[in-house]
Amino acid sequence: MGTNRDKIRELVEKRSQARLGGGEKRIEKQHDQGKLTARERINLLLDDGSFEEYDMFVTHRTKSFGLDKQQYLSDGVVTGHGTIDGRVVYVFAQDFTVFGGSLSETFAQKICKVMDQAMKVGAPVIGLNDSGGARIQEGVRSLAGYAEIFQRNIMASGVVPQISAILGPCAGGAVYSPALTDFILMTDQTSYMFVTGPKVVKSVTGEVITTEDLGGANMHASKSGVAHMMTENDEETLLLIRKLISYMPSNNLEDPPIIPCSDPHDRLDDLMNEIIPDDPNKPYDMHDVIHSVADNNEFLETHRSYAKNIITGFARFNGRPAGIVANNPSYLAGVLDIEASKKAARFVRFCDAFNIPIVTLVDVPGFLPGSGQEYGGIILHGAKLLFAYGEATVPKVTITLRKSYGGAHDVMSSKQLRGDLNYAWPTAEIAVMGAKGAVEVLEGRAIRKIEDSNEREKFIHDKEDEYTEKFANPYQAAKYGFIDDVIEPRNTRFRLCRGLEVLATKKEINPPKKHSNIPL
Repeated sequence: MGTNRDKIRELVEKRSQARLGGGEKRIEKQHDQGKLTARERINLLLDDGSFEEYDMFVTHRTKSFGLDKQQYLSDGVVTGHGTIDGRVVYVFAQDFTVFGGSLSETFAQKICKVMDQAMKVGAPVIGLNDSGGARIQEGVRSLAGYAEIFQRNIMASGVVPQISAILGPCAGGAVYSPALTDFILMTDQTSYMFVTGPKVVKSVTGEVITTEDLGGANMHASKSGVAHMMTENDEETLLLIRKLISYMPSNNLEDPPIIPCSDPHDRLDDLMNEIIPDDPNKPYDMHDVIHSVADNNEFLETHRSYAKNIITGFARFNGRPAGIVANNPSYLAGVLDIEASKKAARFVRFCDAFNIPIVTLVDVPGFLPGSGQEYGGIILHGAKLLFAYGEATVPKVTITLRKSYGGAHDVMSSKQLRGDLNYAWPTAEIAVMGAKGAVEVLEGRAIRKIEDSNEREKFIHDKEDEYTEKFANPYQAAKYGFIDDVIEPRNTRFRLCRGLEVLATKKEINPPKKHSNIPL
Protein backbone atom coordinates (compact mmCIF):
# COMPACT_ATOMS: atom_id res chain seq x y z
CA MET A 1 0.00 0.00 0.00
CA GLY A 2 1.61 3.22 -1.13
CA THR A 3 1.04 6.61 0.42
CA ASN A 4 -1.32 9.17 -1.05
CA ARG A 5 1.69 10.86 -2.57
CA ASP A 6 2.66 7.59 -4.32
CA LYS A 7 -0.85 7.23 -5.71
CA ILE A 8 -0.79 10.76 -7.06
CA ARG A 9 2.64 10.13 -8.56
CA GLU A 10 1.23 6.99 -10.24
CA LEU A 11 -1.63 9.03 -11.69
CA VAL A 12 0.75 11.66 -13.07
CA GLU A 13 2.96 8.96 -14.58
CA LYS A 14 -0.01 7.21 -16.20
CA ARG A 15 -1.20 10.51 -17.68
CA SER A 16 2.29 11.15 -19.13
CA GLN A 17 2.34 7.64 -20.55
CA ALA A 18 -1.11 8.10 -22.15
CA ARG A 19 -0.10 11.42 -23.67
CA LEU A 20 2.85 9.77 -25.40
CA GLY A 21 0.49 7.55 -27.43
CA GLY A 22 2.59 5.05 -29.36
CA GLY A 23 5.85 6.56 -28.10
CA GLU A 24 8.45 9.11 -29.15
CA LYS A 25 9.61 7.28 -32.31
CA ARG A 26 6.10 7.03 -33.74
CA ILE A 27 5.38 10.67 -32.84
CA GLU A 28 8.54 11.64 -34.70
CA LYS A 29 7.41 9.62 -37.74
CA GLN A 30 4.01 11.36 -37.63
CA HIS A 31 5.75 14.75 -37.64
CA ASP A 32 8.05 13.66 -40.49
CA GLN A 33 4.96 13.01 -42.61
CA GLY A 34 3.85 16.61 -42.06
CA LYS A 35 1.13 15.56 -39.63
CA LEU A 36 0.38 16.58 -36.06
CA THR A 37 -0.41 14.07 -33.31
CA ALA A 38 -3.98 13.56 -32.09
CA ARG A 39 -3.49 15.68 -28.97
CA GLU A 40 -1.64 18.43 -30.85
CA ARG A 41 -4.59 18.61 -33.21
CA ILE A 42 -7.09 18.88 -30.38
CA ASN A 43 -5.07 21.62 -28.68
CA LEU A 44 -4.99 23.64 -31.90
CA LEU A 45 -8.70 23.12 -32.58
CA LEU A 46 -10.01 24.05 -29.13
CA ASP A 47 -9.70 27.16 -26.98
CA ASP A 48 -6.54 27.13 -24.85
CA GLY A 49 -6.90 25.00 -21.72
CA SER A 50 -10.50 24.01 -22.45
CA PHE A 51 -10.01 20.33 -23.32
CA GLU A 52 -11.42 17.78 -20.85
CA GLU A 53 -10.34 14.28 -21.82
CA TYR A 54 -12.40 11.14 -21.23
CA ASP A 55 -11.23 7.53 -21.09
CA MET A 56 -7.52 8.23 -20.99
CA PHE A 57 -6.89 4.91 -19.24
CA VAL A 58 -8.91 2.68 -21.57
CA THR A 59 -7.02 -0.24 -23.14
CA HIS A 60 -8.11 -2.93 -25.59
CA ARG A 61 -9.28 -6.34 -24.33
CA THR A 62 -7.88 -8.61 -27.04
CA LYS A 63 -5.61 -11.47 -26.03
CA SER A 64 -5.15 -13.23 -29.40
CA PHE A 65 -2.40 -12.56 -31.97
CA GLY A 66 -0.07 -11.40 -29.19
CA LEU A 67 -2.01 -8.19 -28.63
CA ASP A 68 -2.13 -8.84 -24.86
CA LYS A 69 1.58 -7.91 -24.83
CA GLN A 70 0.88 -4.55 -26.58
CA GLN A 71 -1.19 -2.30 -24.37
CA TYR A 72 -1.38 1.44 -24.92
CA LEU A 73 -3.37 3.78 -22.70
CA SER A 74 -6.21 5.55 -24.62
CA ASP A 75 -6.15 2.69 -27.19
CA GLY A 76 -5.60 4.83 -30.28
CA VAL A 77 -8.23 7.54 -29.94
CA VAL A 78 -8.36 10.70 -27.83
CA THR A 79 -11.86 11.78 -26.81
CA GLY A 80 -13.46 14.51 -24.74
CA HIS A 81 -14.96 17.97 -24.89
CA GLY A 82 -13.75 21.56 -24.96
CA THR A 83 -14.79 24.90 -26.35
CA ILE A 84 -14.47 26.84 -29.61
CA ASP A 85 -14.91 30.58 -29.04
CA GLY A 86 -16.41 29.67 -25.67
CA ARG A 87 -18.99 27.25 -27.11
CA VAL A 88 -18.93 23.58 -26.06
CA VAL A 89 -17.99 20.96 -28.67
CA TYR A 90 -17.25 17.24 -28.38
CA VAL A 91 -14.27 15.84 -30.18
CA PHE A 92 -12.49 12.60 -30.99
CA ALA A 93 -9.06 12.39 -32.60
CA GLN A 94 -7.72 9.12 -33.94
CA ASP A 95 -4.10 8.50 -32.95
CA PHE A 96 -2.08 7.00 -35.79
CA THR A 97 0.88 6.38 -33.44
CA VAL A 98 -1.11 3.60 -31.69
CA PHE A 99 -1.73 0.54 -33.89
CA GLY A 100 -1.92 2.88 -36.91
CA GLY A 101 -5.07 4.43 -35.45
CA SER A 102 -6.92 1.18 -36.13
CA LEU A 103 -10.39 0.83 -34.63
CA SER A 104 -10.98 -1.70 -31.85
CA GLU A 105 -14.12 -2.43 -29.84
CA THR A 106 -13.01 -0.13 -26.99
CA PHE A 107 -11.86 2.56 -29.45
CA ALA A 108 -15.41 2.57 -30.90
CA GLN A 109 -16.98 2.66 -27.43
CA LYS A 110 -14.96 5.78 -26.61
CA ILE A 111 -16.23 7.55 -29.73
CA CYS A 112 -19.81 6.44 -29.04
CA LYS A 113 -19.58 7.81 -25.50
CA VAL A 114 -18.74 11.36 -26.65
CA MET A 115 -21.38 11.22 -29.38
CA ASP A 116 -24.02 10.18 -26.83
CA GLN A 117 -22.95 12.99 -24.52
CA ALA A 118 -23.04 15.51 -27.37
CA MET A 119 -26.62 14.52 -28.16
CA LYS A 120 -27.63 14.87 -24.51
CA VAL A 121 -26.21 18.37 -24.09
CA GLY A 122 -26.85 19.56 -27.66
CA ALA A 123 -23.30 20.28 -28.83
CA PRO A 124 -21.48 19.72 -32.16
CA VAL A 125 -19.32 16.64 -32.74
CA ILE A 126 -15.96 17.01 -34.50
CA GLY A 127 -14.13 13.90 -35.66
CA LEU A 128 -10.42 14.03 -36.58
CA ASN A 129 -9.76 10.95 -38.70
CA ASP A 130 -6.32 9.38 -39.15
CA SER A 131 -6.72 5.63 -39.12
CA GLY A 132 -5.57 2.47 -40.85
CA GLY A 133 -9.11 1.05 -40.61
CA ALA A 134 -10.54 -1.83 -38.58
CA ARG A 135 -8.20 -3.62 -36.16
CA ILE A 136 -8.07 -6.94 -38.00
CA GLN A 137 -7.13 -8.91 -34.87
CA GLU A 138 -10.55 -8.09 -33.37
CA GLY A 139 -12.54 -9.38 -36.34
CA VAL A 140 -16.26 -8.79 -36.24
CA ARG A 141 -16.06 -6.78 -33.00
CA SER A 142 -14.31 -3.93 -34.81
CA LEU A 143 -16.94 -4.07 -37.57
CA ALA A 144 -19.67 -3.89 -34.94
CA GLY A 145 -17.85 -0.89 -33.49
CA TYR A 146 -18.07 0.93 -36.83
CA ALA A 147 -21.79 0.17 -37.11
CA GLU A 148 -22.38 1.52 -33.58
CA ILE A 149 -20.74 4.78 -34.67
CA PHE A 150 -22.75 4.90 -37.92
CA GLN A 151 -26.00 4.52 -36.03
CA ARG A 152 -25.10 7.49 -33.83
CA ASN A 153 -24.13 9.56 -36.88
CA ILE A 154 -27.58 8.87 -38.28
CA MET A 155 -29.41 9.71 -35.06
CA ALA A 156 -27.38 12.92 -34.61
CA SER A 157 -28.00 14.04 -38.20
CA GLY A 158 -30.01 17.26 -38.15
CA VAL A 159 -29.83 17.39 -34.33
CA VAL A 160 -26.23 18.55 -33.74
CA PRO A 161 -23.71 19.65 -36.38
CA GLN A 162 -21.18 16.95 -37.26
CA ILE A 163 -17.85 17.84 -38.87
CA SER A 164 -15.19 15.41 -40.09
CA ALA A 165 -11.55 16.18 -40.82
CA ILE A 166 -9.60 13.59 -42.82
CA LEU A 167 -5.99 14.08 -41.74
CA GLY A 168 -4.47 10.79 -42.88
CA PRO A 169 -5.77 7.46 -44.17
CA CYS A 170 -9.50 6.70 -44.11
CA ALA A 171 -10.44 3.53 -45.97
CA GLY A 172 -12.94 0.70 -46.11
CA GLY A 173 -15.81 0.85 -43.61
CA ALA A 174 -14.16 3.85 -41.92
CA VAL A 175 -15.21 6.19 -44.76
CA TYR A 176 -18.93 5.88 -44.01
CA SER A 177 -18.89 7.71 -40.70
CA PRO A 178 -17.47 10.90 -42.27
CA ALA A 179 -19.83 10.44 -45.22
CA LEU A 180 -22.80 10.59 -42.81
CA THR A 181 -21.63 13.88 -41.28
CA ASP A 182 -22.43 17.41 -42.44
CA PHE A 183 -19.01 18.61 -43.64
CA ILE A 184 -15.79 16.83 -44.63
CA LEU A 185 -12.41 18.58 -44.79
CA MET A 186 -9.36 16.85 -46.28
CA THR A 187 -5.67 17.78 -46.19
CA ASP A 188 -3.91 17.81 -49.55
CA GLN A 189 -1.28 15.07 -50.13
CA THR A 190 -1.49 13.66 -46.56
CA SER A 191 -5.05 12.28 -46.52
CA TYR A 192 -7.09 9.89 -48.63
CA MET A 193 -10.52 8.23 -48.62
CA PHE A 194 -11.70 5.19 -50.56
CA VAL A 195 -13.79 2.07 -50.05
CA THR A 196 -11.17 -0.20 -51.66
CA GLY A 197 -7.49 0.65 -52.11
CA PRO A 198 -5.31 0.59 -55.25
CA LYS A 199 -4.13 -3.01 -54.67
CA VAL A 200 -7.68 -4.40 -54.45
CA VAL A 201 -8.77 -2.27 -57.42
CA LYS A 202 -5.91 -3.73 -59.49
CA SER A 203 -6.61 -7.34 -58.49
CA VAL A 204 -10.36 -7.08 -59.16
CA THR A 205 -10.58 -4.77 -62.19
CA GLY A 206 -7.02 -4.63 -63.52
CA GLU A 207 -6.99 -0.84 -63.23
CA VAL A 208 -3.67 0.63 -62.12
CA ILE A 209 -4.12 3.84 -60.12
CA THR A 210 -2.25 5.72 -57.41
CA THR A 211 -3.58 6.32 -53.89
CA GLU A 212 -3.73 10.06 -54.61
CA ASP A 213 -5.69 9.69 -57.86
CA LEU A 214 -8.05 7.12 -56.37
CA GLY A 215 -8.91 8.88 -53.13
CA GLY A 216 -6.81 11.99 -52.53
CA ALA A 217 -8.09 15.33 -51.30
CA ASN A 218 -7.91 17.01 -54.70
CA MET A 219 -9.96 14.27 -56.37
CA HIS A 220 -12.66 14.34 -53.66
CA ALA A 221 -12.77 18.14 -53.64
CA SER A 222 -13.17 18.47 -57.41
CA LYS A 223 -14.52 15.22 -58.91
CA SER A 224 -16.59 13.24 -56.40
CA GLY A 225 -17.76 16.09 -54.17
CA VAL A 226 -17.08 13.95 -51.08
CA ALA A 227 -14.86 16.66 -49.57
CA HIS A 228 -16.42 20.07 -48.90
CA MET A 229 -13.05 21.73 -48.34
CA MET A 230 -9.43 20.94 -49.18
CA THR A 231 -6.64 22.38 -47.06
CA GLU A 232 -2.85 22.61 -47.24
CA ASN A 233 -2.10 21.05 -43.84
CA ASP A 234 -3.42 20.08 -40.40
CA GLU A 235 -3.15 23.62 -39.01
CA GLU A 236 -5.29 25.15 -41.78
CA THR A 237 -7.89 22.38 -41.41
CA LEU A 238 -8.32 22.94 -37.69
CA LEU A 239 -8.57 26.72 -37.97
CA LEU A 240 -11.10 26.31 -40.79
CA ILE A 241 -13.26 24.07 -38.57
CA ARG A 242 -13.27 26.82 -35.93
CA LYS A 243 -14.48 29.28 -38.59
CA LEU A 244 -17.09 26.88 -39.95
CA ILE A 245 -18.55 26.26 -36.49
CA SER A 246 -18.96 30.02 -35.96
CA TYR A 247 -21.76 30.16 -38.56
CA MET A 248 -23.90 27.42 -37.05
CA PRO A 249 -25.87 26.88 -33.85
CA SER A 250 -24.85 24.23 -31.34
CA ASN A 251 -27.99 22.19 -32.09
CA ASN A 252 -31.27 22.23 -34.01
CA LEU A 253 -33.22 23.95 -31.20
CA GLU A 254 -30.99 27.05 -31.23
CA ASP A 255 -30.47 29.88 -33.67
CA PRO A 256 -27.03 30.53 -35.18
CA PRO A 257 -24.93 33.00 -33.18
CA ILE A 258 -25.30 36.70 -34.03
CA ILE A 259 -22.09 38.70 -33.61
CA PRO A 260 -21.59 42.49 -33.41
CA CYS A 261 -21.11 44.01 -36.88
CA SER A 262 -19.13 47.18 -37.63
CA ASP A 263 -19.90 47.05 -41.39
CA PRO A 264 -22.87 49.43 -42.01
CA HIS A 265 -25.98 47.47 -42.97
CA ASP A 266 -26.95 50.26 -45.42
CA ARG A 267 -23.56 50.41 -47.13
CA LEU A 268 -24.05 51.11 -50.86
CA ASP A 269 -21.89 49.57 -53.57
CA ASP A 270 -22.14 51.51 -56.83
CA LEU A 271 -20.09 48.81 -58.62
CA MET A 272 -23.12 46.52 -58.36
CA ASN A 273 -25.06 48.84 -60.69
CA GLU A 274 -22.44 48.16 -63.37
CA ILE A 275 -21.64 44.46 -62.84
CA ILE A 276 -24.20 42.95 -65.23
CA PRO A 277 -22.80 43.16 -68.81
CA ASP A 278 -24.98 44.68 -71.54
CA ASP A 279 -24.46 41.51 -73.58
CA PRO A 280 -26.75 38.88 -71.99
CA ASN A 281 -24.35 36.10 -73.02
CA LYS A 282 -21.30 37.65 -71.39
CA PRO A 283 -20.23 36.16 -68.02
CA TYR A 284 -19.35 37.88 -64.75
CA ASP A 285 -18.19 36.36 -61.46
CA MET A 286 -20.98 35.92 -58.91
CA HIS A 287 -18.34 35.80 -56.16
CA ASP A 288 -17.94 39.55 -56.64
CA VAL A 289 -21.62 40.07 -55.83
CA ILE A 290 -21.44 37.82 -52.76
CA HIS A 291 -18.38 39.59 -51.36
CA SER A 292 -20.03 42.95 -51.99
CA VAL A 293 -23.20 42.21 -50.01
CA ALA A 294 -21.67 40.21 -47.11
CA ASP A 295 -20.47 41.69 -43.81
CA ASN A 296 -16.84 42.82 -44.20
CA ASN A 297 -16.85 41.18 -47.67
CA GLU A 298 -16.31 37.80 -45.96
CA PHE A 299 -17.58 34.57 -47.50
CA LEU A 300 -16.73 31.02 -46.39
CA GLU A 301 -17.23 28.87 -49.48
CA THR A 302 -17.99 25.14 -49.38
CA HIS A 303 -17.37 22.76 -52.31
CA ARG A 304 -15.30 25.49 -54.01
CA SER A 305 -13.79 23.14 -56.62
CA TYR A 306 -16.84 20.92 -57.21
CA ALA A 307 -19.79 21.85 -59.49
CA LYS A 308 -18.46 25.39 -59.86
CA ASN A 309 -21.57 26.44 -61.81
CA ILE A 310 -23.27 26.84 -58.44
CA ILE A 311 -21.77 28.49 -55.36
CA THR A 312 -22.55 27.51 -51.76
CA GLY A 313 -21.21 28.84 -48.47
CA PHE A 314 -21.73 31.03 -45.43
CA ALA A 315 -21.74 34.78 -44.89
CA ARG A 316 -23.17 37.23 -42.36
CA PHE A 317 -25.62 40.06 -42.86
CA ASN A 318 -25.46 42.67 -40.10
CA GLY A 319 -24.03 39.96 -37.83
CA ARG A 320 -26.63 37.29 -38.74
CA PRO A 321 -25.28 34.09 -40.37
CA ALA A 322 -26.90 32.93 -43.60
CA GLY A 323 -26.27 30.23 -46.16
CA ILE A 324 -25.75 31.45 -49.72
CA VAL A 325 -26.69 29.52 -52.86
CA ALA A 326 -25.81 31.29 -56.11
CA ASN A 327 -25.60 30.38 -59.79
CA ASN A 328 -22.21 31.32 -61.25
CA PRO A 329 -22.43 32.62 -64.85
CA SER A 330 -18.64 32.46 -65.22
CA TYR A 331 -18.69 28.64 -65.19
CA LEU A 332 -20.88 26.72 -67.67
CA ALA A 333 -23.01 29.91 -67.87
CA GLY A 334 -24.38 29.08 -64.40
CA VAL A 335 -26.48 26.21 -65.77
CA LEU A 336 -27.98 23.64 -63.39
CA ASP A 337 -26.71 20.10 -63.91
CA ILE A 338 -26.60 16.88 -61.87
CA GLU A 339 -23.61 17.84 -59.71
CA ALA A 340 -24.80 21.41 -59.06
CA SER A 341 -28.27 20.18 -58.08
CA LYS A 342 -26.89 17.65 -55.59
CA LYS A 343 -24.39 20.09 -54.13
CA ALA A 344 -26.94 22.85 -53.58
CA ALA A 345 -29.71 20.52 -52.33
CA ARG A 346 -27.47 19.06 -49.65
CA PHE A 347 -26.42 22.56 -48.55
CA VAL A 348 -30.02 23.86 -48.42
CA ARG A 349 -31.06 20.91 -46.26
CA PHE A 350 -28.18 21.52 -43.85
CA CYS A 351 -29.17 25.17 -43.46
CA ASP A 352 -32.82 24.25 -42.94
CA ALA A 353 -31.94 21.61 -40.32
CA PHE A 354 -29.98 24.15 -38.28
CA ASN A 355 -32.16 27.26 -38.58
CA ILE A 356 -29.76 29.10 -40.90
CA PRO A 357 -31.56 31.48 -43.33
CA ILE A 358 -30.93 30.96 -47.04
CA VAL A 359 -30.02 33.73 -49.48
CA THR A 360 -30.36 32.68 -53.13
CA LEU A 361 -28.76 34.71 -55.94
CA VAL A 362 -30.20 33.71 -59.30
CA ASP A 363 -28.73 33.89 -62.79
CA VAL A 364 -29.66 30.59 -64.40
CA PRO A 365 -30.28 29.88 -68.10
CA GLY A 366 -31.88 26.49 -67.35
CA PHE A 367 -30.93 22.85 -66.89
CA LEU A 368 -28.03 21.42 -68.91
CA PRO A 369 -29.42 19.58 -71.97
CA GLY A 370 -28.06 16.35 -73.47
CA SER A 371 -28.16 12.57 -73.27
CA GLY A 372 -25.35 12.48 -70.66
CA GLN A 373 -27.48 14.44 -68.21
CA GLU A 374 -30.71 12.56 -69.01
CA TYR A 375 -29.02 9.15 -68.71
CA GLY A 376 -27.50 10.28 -65.41
CA GLY A 377 -30.95 11.15 -64.03
CA ILE A 378 -31.02 14.96 -64.16
CA ILE A 379 -34.78 14.71 -63.59
CA LEU A 380 -34.26 13.06 -60.19
CA HIS A 381 -31.23 15.12 -59.22
CA GLY A 382 -32.83 18.42 -60.23
CA ALA A 383 -35.85 17.39 -58.18
CA LYS A 384 -33.60 17.12 -55.10
CA LEU A 385 -32.90 20.86 -55.20
CA LEU A 386 -36.55 21.62 -55.88
CA PHE A 387 -37.54 19.39 -52.94
CA ALA A 388 -34.95 20.91 -50.61
CA TYR A 389 -36.12 24.47 -51.23
CA GLY A 390 -39.81 23.55 -51.00
CA GLU A 391 -39.28 21.64 -47.74
CA ALA A 392 -37.18 24.36 -46.08
CA THR A 393 -38.98 26.45 -43.45
CA VAL A 394 -36.11 28.84 -42.59
CA PRO A 395 -36.22 32.43 -43.88
CA LYS A 396 -35.60 32.43 -47.65
CA VAL A 397 -34.61 35.58 -49.53
CA THR A 398 -34.14 35.30 -53.29
CA ILE A 399 -32.64 37.89 -55.64
CA THR A 400 -32.78 37.43 -59.40
CA LEU A 401 -29.89 39.30 -61.03
CA ARG A 402 -30.23 38.33 -64.67
CA LYS A 403 -31.52 35.14 -66.29
CA SER A 404 -34.16 32.97 -64.64
CA TYR A 405 -35.46 30.66 -67.35
CA GLY A 406 -37.81 27.70 -67.46
CA GLY A 407 -37.95 25.00 -64.79
CA ALA A 408 -34.73 26.35 -63.30
CA HIS A 409 -36.65 29.54 -62.36
CA ASP A 410 -39.06 27.46 -60.28
CA VAL A 411 -36.27 25.43 -58.67
CA MET A 412 -34.19 28.40 -57.48
CA SER A 413 -36.26 29.34 -54.41
CA SER A 414 -39.16 30.86 -56.34
CA LYS A 415 -42.15 32.50 -54.64
CA GLN A 416 -44.16 29.31 -55.26
CA LEU A 417 -41.61 27.27 -53.26
CA ARG A 418 -42.44 29.50 -50.29
CA GLY A 419 -39.77 32.13 -50.89
CA ASP A 420 -40.39 34.78 -48.22
CA LEU A 421 -38.85 37.72 -50.05
CA ASN A 422 -38.26 37.56 -53.79
CA TYR A 423 -36.46 40.58 -55.21
CA ALA A 424 -35.15 41.28 -58.71
CA TRP A 425 -32.62 43.62 -60.20
CA PRO A 426 -33.86 45.70 -63.19
CA THR A 427 -31.63 43.49 -65.38
CA ALA A 428 -33.63 40.35 -64.48
CA GLU A 429 -35.08 38.26 -67.31
CA ILE A 430 -37.79 35.92 -65.98
CA ALA A 431 -39.25 33.79 -68.77
CA VAL A 432 -39.86 30.26 -70.01
CA MET A 433 -36.82 30.53 -72.29
CA GLY A 434 -34.49 33.02 -73.98
CA ALA A 435 -35.65 35.14 -76.90
CA LYS A 436 -33.93 33.06 -79.62
CA GLY A 437 -35.50 29.76 -78.54
CA ALA A 438 -38.88 31.35 -77.89
CA VAL A 439 -39.08 32.87 -81.38
CA GLU A 440 -38.15 29.51 -82.95
CA VAL A 441 -41.07 27.90 -81.10
CA LEU A 442 -43.63 30.69 -81.44
CA GLU A 443 -42.86 31.83 -85.00
CA GLY A 444 -41.37 28.70 -86.55
CA ARG A 445 -44.09 28.29 -89.16
CA ALA A 446 -44.00 31.97 -90.20
CA ILE A 447 -40.18 31.89 -90.43
CA ARG A 448 -40.23 28.86 -92.75
CA LYS A 449 -42.65 30.63 -95.14
CA ILE A 450 -40.26 33.55 -95.77
CA GLU A 451 -38.12 32.64 -98.78
CA ASP A 452 -35.84 35.69 -98.89
CA SER A 453 -32.99 35.18 -96.41
CA ASN A 454 -32.58 38.88 -95.61
CA GLU A 455 -36.29 39.26 -94.90
CA ARG A 456 -36.19 36.10 -92.79
CA GLU A 457 -33.28 37.41 -90.69
CA LYS A 458 -35.03 40.77 -90.21
CA PHE A 459 -38.29 39.05 -89.19
CA ILE A 460 -36.44 36.87 -86.63
CA HIS A 461 -34.52 39.88 -85.31
CA ASP A 462 -37.71 41.93 -84.90
CA LYS A 463 -39.54 39.09 -83.17
CA GLU A 464 -36.59 38.53 -80.81
CA ASP A 465 -36.61 42.23 -79.94
CA GLU A 466 -40.35 42.04 -79.30
CA TYR A 467 -40.00 39.02 -77.02
CA THR A 468 -37.01 40.58 -75.23
CA GLU A 469 -38.93 43.79 -74.60
CA LYS A 470 -41.84 41.85 -73.15
CA PHE A 471 -40.03 39.26 -71.05
CA ALA A 472 -36.38 40.32 -70.57
CA ASN A 473 -37.33 42.39 -67.54
CA PRO A 474 -38.71 41.65 -64.07
CA TYR A 475 -41.95 43.58 -64.41
CA GLN A 476 -44.12 40.77 -65.82
CA ALA A 477 -43.30 38.65 -62.74
CA ALA A 478 -43.71 41.69 -60.47
CA LYS A 479 -47.13 42.36 -62.03
CA TYR A 480 -48.35 39.01 -60.69
CA GLY A 481 -46.68 39.44 -57.28
CA PHE A 482 -44.16 36.66 -57.96
CA ILE A 483 -41.47 39.30 -57.38
CA ASP A 484 -42.02 41.41 -54.25
CA ASP A 485 -39.94 44.36 -55.42
CA VAL A 486 -37.52 45.43 -58.12
CA ILE A 487 -34.45 46.85 -56.35
CA GLU A 488 -31.47 48.93 -57.32
CA PRO A 489 -28.41 46.63 -57.34
CA ARG A 490 -26.32 48.92 -55.11
CA ASN A 491 -29.03 48.62 -52.41
CA THR A 492 -28.83 44.80 -52.33
CA ARG A 493 -26.89 44.55 -49.06
CA PHE A 494 -29.35 46.83 -47.26
CA ARG A 495 -32.38 44.91 -48.55
CA LEU A 496 -30.83 41.58 -47.52
CA CYS A 497 -29.90 42.81 -44.02
CA ARG A 498 -33.33 44.27 -43.40
CA GLY A 499 -35.15 41.31 -44.92
CA LEU A 500 -33.30 38.77 -42.77
CA GLU A 501 -33.89 40.87 -39.66
CA VAL A 502 -37.64 41.03 -40.30
CA LEU A 503 -37.80 37.29 -41.03
CA ALA A 504 -35.88 36.32 -37.88
CA THR A 505 -39.14 35.47 -36.07
CA LYS A 506 -40.61 33.49 -39.00
CA LYS A 507 -42.59 30.37 -38.05
CA GLU A 508 -43.58 27.78 -40.64
CA ILE A 509 -44.37 24.14 -39.95
CA ASN A 510 -44.53 21.28 -42.44
CA PRO A 511 -47.30 18.64 -42.15
CA PRO A 512 -46.66 15.92 -39.51
CA LYS A 513 -44.93 12.87 -41.01
CA LYS A 514 -42.38 10.23 -40.11
CA HIS A 515 -40.01 11.68 -42.73
CA SER A 516 -40.18 12.81 -46.33
CA ASN A 517 -39.13 10.67 -49.28
CA ILE A 518 -36.75 12.98 -51.14
CA PRO A 519 -35.90 11.65 -54.65
CA LEU A 520 -32.44 10.23 -53.91
